[in-house]
Amino acid sequence: MISTPASAHPDERVLLHLRQHGIVLVVPGLALLGVGILAGLVAGILPPATQPWSGWILAIASLVAILGWSVVPFLNWLTTTYTITEHRVMSRTGILTRSGHDLPLARISDVAYRSSIIDRMFGSGVLMLTTAAEDPVVVRHVPQIEGVYMTINGLLFPQQPPGRAASSPPPPTP
Repeated sequence: MISTPASAHPDERVLLHLRQHGIVLVVPGLALLGVGILAGLVAGILPPATQPWSGWILAIASLVAILGWSVVPFLNWLTTTYTITEHRVMSRTGILTRSGHDLPLARISDVAYRSSIIDRMFGSGVLMLTTAAEDPVVVRHVPQIEGVYMTINGLLFPQQPPGRAASSPPPPTP
């Protein structure tokens, strides 16, 4: 079993504890690579007469670009979690300022997911949780989307044994 997040009740069993799919880190990774290559090329063509100031300006500009395009998205991914327990769905996000949202399972009236062809190649998708009072809660880039969907659906709508109606009493025990 996964360790219980600090925000979960001690008696609550954590069924899934997730981050967004790793595919969200592809663009920040490519940005890091691109900034590094571009900085190297520019440093190679800088005239020696402009040294060392041009080198410092290039280094600062590269660090700002890396911070904005790679480090911040990585920290957002690292600090955004989704936890599904027996009683609720929790989301926590934020680097400096943490925020959270708890959605009791009893309030969820519908669960749906959408997975494009590219999402299916990577095993991710969009999860939509609908309540009676609000617009759907949309969670993007969910890894193993079908398993998450089946887990939540199983909690909301437990399967009855074949041939037994949901309202019929359980069979007598001998």
